Amino acid sequence: MRAADVVVVGAGIIGAACAEALSAAGVRVVVLDRGAPASGTTAAGEGNVLVSDKEPGAELDLAIASRREWPVVLARLPERTADVEWEAKGGLVVATTEPGPLEKFAANQRAAGVDARVITPADAFELEPLLTRAVTAAVFYPEDAQLQPVLAATALLAAVRARGGEVRAGVTAQSVRRDAGGRVIAVETDAGVIPCGAVLNACGPWAGSFGTAAGGAIEIHPRRGMILVTAPLPECVRHKVYDADYVGAVGSGDAELQTSTVVESTRAGTVLIGSSRERIGFDDSVRVKVLRELARKAVGLFPFLAGVAVMRAYGGFRPYAPDHLPVIGPDPRVPGLWHATGHEGAGIGLAASTGRLVTELFLGLEPHVNPAPFRVDRPAVVQVMAV
Repeated sequence: MRAADVVVVGAGIIGAACAEALSAAGVRVVVLDRGAPASGTTAAGEGNVLVSDKEPGAELDLAIASRREWPVVLARLPERTADVEWEAKGGLVVATTEPGPLEKFAANQRAAGVDARVITPADAFELEPLLTRAVTAAVFYPEDAQLQPVLAATALLAAVRARGGEVRAGVTAQSVRRDAGGRVIAVETDAGVIPCGAVLNACGPWAGSFGTAAGGAIEIHPRRGMILVTAPLPECVRHKVYDADYVGAVGSGDAELQTSTVVESTRAGTVLIGSSRERIGFDDSVRVKVLRELARKAVGLFPFLAGVAVMRAYGGFRPYAPDHLPVIGPDPRVPGLWHATGHEGAGIGLAASTGRLVTELFLGLEPHVNPAPFRVDRPAVVQVMAV
């Protein structure tokens, strides 16, 4: 097989964004996926590009940068694939209990550079007329956006192909081949060996397994989430709307089931209802209690949903790191092995800056965000390989 500068393992949104950014910089890229592109975690996402749901810190810095980067990335895609249903619709976070914690959270975000506008309940009802009247406080985030994740990933991969790169579906990367000095020189797959200068582990929830096979074990685990989809409706939810406890669920490491209300419409007219988080390994069975809880909380936020038919439900596994930060960069144990994973449910939003950061580090350029918090060898993530 033809040699590549970088073999990207994983054709979800993170792998696709990294491959697109690398190829835009002139790097020869081959993307592999054991299934179809964007058929795993990415296909089970809502398409959120958010700055509203993160505490000040490294992940919020990456989210702010990525929100700015997404329009730049979309502008350089081939015109025939550039429509990824991008909507800069804004987000609305509401509280139905004590307003103080939400207002404090918004103040902290403003100090970190987020446009977080505290508004009155009356203002919230102007933005979302069908919202419950139990709202006690609200914050509007005009920077929040949404896209269609499968369209976005396939558009990014189309750009890679247009620049001479390759995307190979149905090819399983098994391990890496290293020279006498321990540097990666090829990727071993079930379809043969691909010579390369580097390999990027973008396997999402399965990144831990590939990292181990490649000699760079990392702590990445699956965290399951489920979403309800209503039948198509006339316009009824104008923004991404969620309750204030969503932020706590995002940052929690609790293994037990957690649910918080997230409601948003799509261009097709359906309404997506989330969200749940549960650490149950790769168990993909449908859990009715989870769906029932999502529906109950959604009706509490938007009472009209009680009379709306649910068309389907779907779930997926998100790559979870114990310290809730992505893993982005080179693996110091294996020269030529790189990782880009651990974004959990924020991968869609963080993908654009992740791709840019990987490219900057790979080419030795000044990084646009501080890469240190995402380094591979931090104690929460790195595993000591058995000798």
